Amino acid sequence: MELLNTQNSINTKMSASDMFAVENAVNNYNKTLVVEGRKTSNELGKDDFLKLLITQLQNQDPTSPMENTEFISQMAQFSSLEQMTNMSTSFSRMASYINSSEAAATLGKTVELEIGDTSVQGVVEGATRGENPQIIVNGMYYSMDKIKAVYAD
Repeated sequence: MELLNTQNSINTKMSASDMFAVENAVNNYNKTLVVEGRKTSNELGKDDFLKLLITQLQNQDPTSPMENTEFISQMAQFSSLEQMTNMSTSFSRMASYINSSEAAATLGKTVELEIGDTSVQGVVEGATRGENPQIIVNGMYYSMDKIKAVYAD
């Protein structure tokens, strides 16, 4: 009875249609970046990582293809990178909500603001939302980091 060698039965090469689909997805994503604008960065993003992986698969030596463990390891790294990116986005969104909530909590309260060498006191008439919320005191917009004290009325 001959044993079946399962190590050779796993195909690590992408088919031409799979490579085409992945390349199309990456190109479509990159086109949206051109329209919406992309910030230049010295860091590799998940689309850069995927391009490198695809290029590596396309240019590998056919007589010595990438080992299954290497491929799985790189896919795990890609997955980890994607999750870290998602977490970073979620944390930024959460920080924005917390900052906006903090600004809204000052509505109707008297605040003391430190503006350079002087201080201004007044009732918070309004608040903006977003990453850097502002409060309106005496008809002027002030950043939340200018608040020196908040007084209950």
